[in-house]
Amino acid sequence: MTAPMYVPHFLVRQKITLMVNRYQIFAANPDGSEGELLAFAQQKRMAFKEQVTFYADESKSRTVFSFRARQRLDVHAEHDVYDEQGVELGYFRKAFGASLLRSTWQLTGGGIDAVGQERRLSIAILRRVWNLIPYIGDIWVPFVFHFDFTDTMTGQTVLVSERRKSIRDQYSVTVPDPRLDFRVAASMAVALDALQSR
Repeated sequence: MTAPMYVPHFLVRQKITLMVNRYQIFAANPDGSEGELLAFAQQKRMAFKEQVTFYADESKSRTVFSFRARQRLDVHAEHDVYDEQGVELGYFRKAFGASLLRSTWQLTGGGIDAVGQERRLSIAILRRVWNLIPYIGDIWVPFVFHFDFTDTMTGQTVLVSERRKSIRDQYSVTVPDPRLDFRVAASMAVALDALQSR
């Protein structure tokens, strides 16, 4: 069964500003370049209860979907994804224990239960060691890391997020499973950047 809103390939680009994180989500053209703007997301920094709102465009005149944490300041917090009417579409959460060595997320929506991990254990370990070294850990390094999400029942890939080599955070997101709604996939893709360090 295909999700009500299915997008097989899209791109996420972060826009850095002083008080908020902003993300642009574009359709991907066949050649991999940016197509039409699908959504514009905004996350307030230092919020007690995490929430990211997605708008139809940068005017922010129409909310199209969102995700927010159920709990305040909790490393185990589940994040629910909602459509523009506030109907829940799915949820995701970081698996804290499994993430100590290699970042791991659980994703549910549209009949899918999936687990996503950093693709390369060596990069996961290097990122953690880098942050532990005094003075050096404060130097920003754009580690290129990718996440692969697989269905826990079938083992099939449902979502792939690959960070592009660039100074600003940019991701290419592929959704091979048509059951995964774009709004859930886009929320998870943005969360992988916005919440990764938490």
